[in-house]
Amino acid sequence: MNDMAPMLEPFSWHHLGQWHLGLLPIVMLALATAWYFWSAHSIPGWSGWRRVWFALAIITTFLATQSVIGLYDMELFSAHMVQHLMLVMVAGPLFALSAPADLWRATSPLGARVLDSRPMRIIQHPVFGFALYAAFIPATHLSVLFNWMLEFSWFHHGEQIAFLAVGYLFFRHAVGAEEGIQLHPGLRLVYVMAAVPVDTITGLALAMSGHNPFPAYSHMMRMSDLPILEDLHLGGAIMWIGGDGLMLLMLFPLVVKWVKYETAKTKEIDAELDRLGL
Repeated sequence: MNDMAPMLEPFSWHHLGQWHLGLLPIVMLALATAWYFWSAHSIPGWSGWRRVWFALAIITTFLATQSVIGLYDMELFSAHMVQHLMLVMVAGPLFALSAPADLWRATSPLGARVLDSRPMRIIQHPVFGFALYAAFIPATHLSVLFNWMLEFSWFHHGEQIAFLAVGYLFFRHAVGAEEGIQLHPGLRLVYVMAAVPVDTITGLALAMSGHNPFPAYSHMMRMSDLPILEDLHLGGAIMWIGGDGLMLLMLFPLVVKWVKYETAKTKEIDAELDRLGL
């Protein structure tokens, strides 16, 4: 049975200032922040930008789970979808840019052994990151897994952590900030573009649904002024348009990096040809 909190008041704009503060997630975020900045302090020359990216990732995660978004993420499918995009497509790339795996490797012999183990090499491979993203997004929004998330708080919180992990594992290959397999800048562009249909198809399936596929909503959304089916359609549109929009934003810096890479390679080739007198 559902073990979530009692029903909330119908959402309205005056609820924007409300918070959904939980001791455990705040402690987890605080410990992660303390570990990162303490470890970074012990590494001479650790990039200041990486610290900024990590701080922004923590702030994004905090807002997605502890603000009004987290307050209504069980009542409103649209709120859940906003949270999903913040965790996967905003916090995920920011964590990837902060290179936490490289920091763990540099500061801990255990971290180096774990990251160099065969299972972790598989997990850190770009094919695994892409396949995980392509499977996880539709599975958690178009199957019974979403209904379980509505019914059990422990499953819901586990899903939030999984969103962060999936976003990090996927986008670490797009940003290329960490050690390991480095994709060609042009291939990074293809890598991200190939994932766009995942959110598009999932979002369209929800936006065009003619029925409520999640029975738990029938008794969880009674306090919402927005009909269940309309909220599902809104959430699907957020995933479709919002997800594609965030992916598009990611493509711009990738295109810039690709152009810079090709320009530098062209200069190297020209210099070598000049040296050879060709």
